[in-house]
Amino acid sequence: MPISIANLTDFCVQALTREGLSITDATTTADALVTADAMGVFTHGTKLLAGYLHRLKGGGYRAAGRPRVEREGPAWAVIDGDSALGQVGSVFAMRTAMTKARNVGIAYVGLRNTGHIGAAGYYAVMAAREGFIGMVTGNDMPSVAAPGSRGAVLGSNPIAYGVPVGNGDPILLDMATAAVAGGKVYAAHQRGESIPPTWLIDSEGQPTTDGSLYPHHASLAPMAGHKGYGFGLWCEILSGILPGGRITWEIGSWIFDEPSKPSWHNASFIAIDVATIAPPDQFEARLRKLIDEIHAAPTAEGIERVLLPGEREGALFRQAQAQGIALPADVLAKLEGVAKEYSLESLLRTN
Repeated sequence: MPISIANLTDFCVQALTREGLSITDATTTADALVTADAMGVFTHGTKLLAGYLHRLKGGGYRAAGRPRVEREGPAWAVIDGDSALGQVGSVFAMRTAMTKARNVGIAYVGLRNTGHIGAAGYYAVMAAREGFIGMVTGNDMPSVAAPGSRGAVLGSNPIAYGVPVGNGDPILLDMATAAVAGGKVYAAHQRGESIPPTWLIDSEGQPTTDGSLYPHHASLAPMAGHKGYGFGLWCEILSGILPGGRITWEIGSWIFDEPSKPSWHNASFIAIDVATIAPPDQFEARLRKLIDEIHAAPTAEGIERVLLPGEREGALFRQAQAQGIALPADVLAKLEGVAKEYSLESLLRTN
């Protein structure tokens, strides 16, 4: 049964405020999680809520955490996330980047000591909807092998970008630099589904289809071999090295560590103000020409047209606005557990 965006958002806000978040921070976090679900990215949506609440309850994530600018210049800043939820720190960081970019054209902001940031594309789209080209990277504890390694070397470090498209949906690419996000391995294993041999590398450095081995006895494969490895390293440098945050094994597991421990995640945010660098009407016309050219490309049999990154997610979001979100069974089970723990009305009854 589809669940409305409003009801799902309200449910998340209620749960988060029970753990001490302000209405503002709870709404910020809920919007990021629900938007991911509405766009069909269920691994990074409200399925994460229970884990966040667990770490808030244990104190590893600080409900009262306040991200703050540690040092800055006209086109850059470094922010201490104060172990607040990653959505709270990331929205603050991207807004800081946009404010600076309006003055100088382009700005970089590094966010250190934050929580798990969820869907990196959410913040890239946030920038794109305000006329900026946005790029987001993140780092995580190692879970991804490097070409030739027998174990994890880097995290499944995400990279995302968003590009404004006039009145249309932004172009959006949001991907892990692993062959697949770790959440998809968990989800497939929980559903009893086999996984492709391109997803995991076992402890001997060989491909495996056994999802139960991850993460303790297998690593994620890097996306496209050495290419994904190179992008993952780039994310580590922008997210952790440059702002002085923790890197690789210094980062904790927000899922498996004791809930009293911070996870020390890090991220980077780049905003490019289109209007500062290019006449907006000229930029939009040139981009529209490119989009039309891609849409008009000859297609294989059974394919209506070539899609741009983000078109599928934009269509799903509009459908969710009109019809609600059909959450997968594993996500609903997580949310029903939250309802029981926090004495909230079941989403299945409120919709």
